[in-house]
Amino acid sequence: MLRSIEGLQGYTIFAKDGEIGKVHEFYFDDQTWVIRYLVGDTGNWLVGRRVLISPLALGQPDWAAHTLPVGLTKKQVEDSPHISTDQPVSRQMEEELHTYYGWAPYWRGATPLGGMGGLAVAQMIAGTKEEESETKEKEGDPHLRSTREVIGYYIQARDGEVGHVEDFIADDEYWYIRYMVVDTRNWLPGKKVLVAPAWVEGVNWAENKVFVDLLRETIKHCPEYDPSAPVNREYEVRLYDYYGRPKYWL
Repeated sequence: MLRSIEGLQGYTIFAKDGEIGKVHEFYFDDQTWVIRYLVGDTGNWLVGRRVLISPLALGQPDWAAHTLPVGLTKKQVEDSPHISTDQPVSRQMEEELHTYYGWAPYWRGATPLGGMGGLAVAQMIAGTKEEESETKEKEGDPHLRSTREVIGYYIQARDGEVGHVEDFIADDEYWYIRYMVVDTRNWLPGKKVLVAPAWVEGVNWAENKVFVDLLRETIKHCPEYDPSAPVNREYEVRLYDYYGRPKYWL
């Protein structure tokens, strides 16, 4: 099912033996749009510390209770490598984290462990083969982006600005970002639209701008997104048919 990333913020994360903290944000790969980690704020348990947890560790969420279970113990999380989320996460840090938990390293094309076969599919769909030199892997990974950071970025169509990123819609089975929610309030008051990553031409990270392969007039008349209603397949069919773009599920 497709879910709002902003709506997942604040969900309670439960280890096998108790509460870890709350979901603060997510890190995604800006080349493939696959969510690589959720960032947990440990609150008063590990004061001042946030931890990275791979979707590989997630169990079945309880959507009604707003909880996310993980197949880890509190002790494991407490003793995990300290990674500052205030700075770019380097590949060396990821190596340490994955080695510590025994998670398969996605950057080497490994098949995920455990019951997250869907993530493997998502990685194949997204084409996640990464050819990086050993030196580059030790530096800050330029492809990991914070969902909180990108919210607020401007959306630039071929012929002008159309709004800003308000949220993301992700697939809760594959943990793959399917859409950006665009608020067009400064152009079309009250209208929100969805833009798929496949329609993104590029991102200027220095200027906080996302460039999309669409025209303003086309976006103006596209099927409107209603945040109070779930994004179902019927709506997606209408959206893709309107834009005349290939459907990701076919």
